Amino acid sequence: MNHWVIYINNNSNKKDFFKLFNKGSLPKELREFQGKTGCIYSSFTLEKLIDEEDRHDRKIISTQSQSLETMSSGEQKKALLHYLLQQKPDYIILDNPFDNLDIGFQKELQHILLKNSISIAFVQIASRTADTLSFMNKFGKLEGSLFSEITSPEALRTSTRNTFSTDRIPKPLKIPVPCNNALVKFKDVTINYGNRPILKNINWTINPGDFWQLTGPNGSGKSTLLSMITGDNPKAYGQDIYLFGTKKGSGESVWDIKEKIGYYSPAMTNKFSGRHTIEYMLISGLTDSVGLYTIPTESQKRVVREWLYLLDLFEEKDIHFNKLSTGKQRLVMTARAMVKHPPLLILDEPTAGMDDVSATLLVELVNKIAEETTTAIIFVSHRKEPFLEPKDIFSLSYSNDGSKGLISKT
Repeated sequence: MNHWVIYINNNSNKKDFFKLFNKGSLPKELREFQGKTGCIYSSFTLEKLIDEEDRHDRKIISTQSQSLETMSSGEQKKALLHYLLQQKPDYIILDNPFDNLDIGFQKELQHILLKNSISIAFVQIASRTADTLSFMNKFGKLEGSLFSEITSPEALRTSTRNTFSTDRIPKPLKIPVPCNNALVKFKDVTINYGNRPILKNINWTINPGDFWQLTGPNGSGKSTLLSMITGDNPKAYGQDIYLFGTKKGSGESVWDIKEKIGYYSPAMTNKFSGRHTIEYMLISGLTDSVGLYTIPTESQKRVVREWLYLLDLFEEKDIHFNKLSTGKQRLVMTARAMVKHPPLLILDEPTAGMDDVSATLLVELVNKIAEETTTAIIFVSHRKEPFLEPKDIFSLSYSNDGSKGLISKT
């Protein structure tokens, strides 16, 4: 039985490729799947099932004890896979199956897929060559809408580091006031939701200029931890938490905290579906707005112009943001989060779903920010990016009474 891995990049037209399977008009190399029954294992399939359960108030994947919507991302993916396997299809398309999954569940998923590869053909769509399943015996790539077979993934792998120009990170419009205190300090923080323990005795201090990677299994409390920093979680009140030198709950507003934090998660990209140019996207980072509703000043334009040159996007400054490739969108959004030089920059799974080349370029931008500024960075990722250079790692690990934190050097 043939199992295909098809490598994509940020310019691949994945949606049209999926439509070819639905219509049965496949490239000659893939015609073995023509006329056969198949399904797609993807986040889009999950979203459709969640919506179906919600609209019709009926269980499809949800269990008696827990609904699909309230499961962690790892639990959702496991439930979806078992559901699709029960349909006994001829083939399953696996759309970047390891994205946003911790190492433990990645291994479990690999075992389940290997076990079922005897009776079901798998077509893996992969942005990263390192994610290639061990039993894949056919290889292809998708450039735009053009599919072609390749002999092996070796031809696609690159160990060459992408580098930015010798330009330094642009200076901020306003020189930030030096912070003489820790930016974030957790002292024996314990969080429970009802009878469910989430975090136990968390001690973590983030100082100016620190570069942290935050890791932990799915559902271990990473999002809870971040929400207590960004000011979105009421559970932070009453805890021994200090943010930017002030104890949490001593009169600061959420906006006082947010203006000191640059934050980017790929989910944020959906908020910017309008027709904003790249230049205006970066200027809106200076004004903390989704769109740009005021006439930018000359000094704002100057700073943004410097960022555009650094990102090698000056010639594209008038292109609409939603027309960019995924890789360029994420570079812009990372720069947008950093353009004011906040004391703290939080990047939540910024490389999820990116191809090898684009992910390496984003990682190099983050390394450059860490090296040339005093901004502290929290880089959240399950994946060990080959070229990422954090100084310290904060790992959350499960225990029966809540996840505990472990600090280690890289």
